Amino acid sequence: MNAPVELKKGLKQRHLTMIAMGGVIGAGLFVGSGKVIAKAGPGAFLTYAVTGVLIILVMRMLGEMATANPSTGSFADYARQALGGWAGFSVGWLYWYFWVIVIGFEAVAGAGVLQYWLPNVPLWLMSLILMTLMTATNLFSVSSFGEFEFWFAGIKVAAIVIFLVLGVLYVIGAWPNKSFDFSNLTAQGGFFPLGGGAIVAGIVVVIFSMVGAEVATIAAAESPDPGKSIAKATNSVILRIAIFFVGSIFLLAVILPWNSAGLTASPYVSAFKEMGIPYADHIMNAVVLTAVLSCLNSGLYTSSRMLFVLAARREAPVGLMTVNRRGVPMAAILGSSVVGFLCVIAAAVSPDTVFLFLLNSSGAIILFVYLLIAISQIVLRRRTSPEKLTVKMWAFPVLSILVVVAIVLVLLQMGLQADVRIQLFLSLGAWALVLVLYFATRGLRNRAPRESVDQGAAPGTAAAAPERVLVLANETVEGSELMDELTTIDRERSAQYFVCVPANPIDTGQAMHQGAAFVWQATTEAAQARLDRTLVQLRTEHLDADGALGDYRPLRALAAAVEQFHPDRLVICTLPEDRSAWLRYDVVDRAREAYDIPVTHVVVASAPARA
Repeated sequence: MNAPVELKKGLKQRHLTMIAMGGVIGAGLFVGSGKVIAKAGPGAFLTYAVTGVLIILVMRMLGEMATANPSTGSFADYARQALGGWAGFSVGWLYWYFWVIVIGFEAVAGAGVLQYWLPNVPLWLMSLILMTLMTATNLFSVSSFGEFEFWFAGIKVAAIVIFLVLGVLYVIGAWPNKSFDFSNLTAQGGFFPLGGGAIVAGIVVVIFSMVGAEVATIAAAESPDPGKSIAKATNSVILRIAIFFVGSIFLLAVILPWNSAGLTASPYVSAFKEMGIPYADHIMNAVVLTAVLSCLNSGLYTSSRMLFVLAARREAPVGLMTVNRRGVPMAAILGSSVVGFLCVIAAAVSPDTVFLFLLNSSGAIILFVYLLIAISQIVLRRRTSPEKLTVKMWAFPVLSILVVVAIVLVLLQMGLQADVRIQLFLSLGAWALVLVLYFATRGLRNRAPRESVDQGAAPGTAAAAPERVLVLANETVEGSELMDELTTIDRERSAQYFVCVPANPIDTGQAMHQGAAFVWQATTEAAQARLDRTLVQLRTEHLDADGALGDYRPLRALAAAVEQFHPDRLVICTLPEDRSAWLRYDVVDRAREAYDIPVTHVVVASAPARA
């Protein structure tokens, strides 16, 4: 019985650095920024600055929690620790839902970009091709995801840097036939032609173009040194937002009039054309395609890891924890990509109803996630010892509270704006559905098991002394009740014993403390430690005992152990029925149905030992 294959830690520091740098640069910056300028005027860069400060503060809060608990690698766990199971369940599933919808949207957007060069190829066909390519990339290995994202992000960053350098030279007059000129900031109706309120209203749109910075903290959990990587990723977000967003938007507003048609259509292409750069449309179209593929690639990676973590907490089907020999969670990746494929099909069959509904239902979800992250940081900061706070939120608790207030104000602003109001309402509906699922599944998890009666010898007959006893247990394996039962059924102490410990993240307690890349390793180590201590205890009692770790699914572990050991007696050890997942899934009764040998069920009431 082999231990489960763990997620491969295939991301190097250069991967993480580029993922962090490019994570906030999406197609929204290259395409949507022109519309923001058109609605806010030349001062739109202030909208990006204010929004950037909010994102920076959220990342700082996340960095504080992640460095204090670097092994977790999932901000759903911070919400669970701070606010309870409902919050962790909400953050995990909402974040997953947000990204799988993004996957479908980016596939369609990428196909639209390709149609610039291939106008006769159907949009749906190119969307499916892009989905298939990116799914295959993620399925191949973690390293392949890192390499693709390294180069995708590198192209995006290079494009922005080139634009910044050329743009600065252009506006300061160090350009052929061009003089120092900042007149576009005030020439078309002033710096705030649409009023100062337009600057605040634009935050609702801009905040979604900056989503992705938190992906680096998830990716860092699959690096050799998570704490160091997370700290570096969260600290560097300040410079990235200041340069890539605020700097480039400022230059766009200086180079082009805020009300020009070209700015709305394709801002960076229009700016390059204004500067006289040849083939600007083809160059920027290629950059936009890269940005789209980068977002699609990251979306598949992020959603699959979140699904893996949810499965490890028994908040998603446990089969999604399956990892192949290359250390890739295939089931979680395929589970996420299936939704992306369905979104692509919806875009082709019903673009104005089903697809639009899916997009709107995820519109405000990332704000809900950020809100729960901010509240979690406030709660956990007060519970964390000072020596663990290597990265601290600035001016706590004032700035933390301001972040919560700011996010709530953005949500209220969405409710006041007619064009995005539906997104808020449908997103609230999605959150309500997630909460319903949480309480419904919690009730299912807490249901009473079927009444269990020990199966022993037939009435009126003497029970034969067992010769080969197979023990199936995990968190109860060191309970005194188990030893008492073994003494009862084998008074002569002549039997051979085989102890099978299923290596399950929940039963070993590791699911709540380890991130996706480390959960199997930690689970295996904890389960092995329990098994070793139990074997020592049995051998100290002069019993002939051996054992092995089993599959994380107890019935499969039992089946493999029976085939290997050929027992004539089974002993299954569980917690009391109100705390036992094994009993809720009828492990004891199903074992009795499967094997024609006596099965003894031992209940260990004492608190389980943690390895």
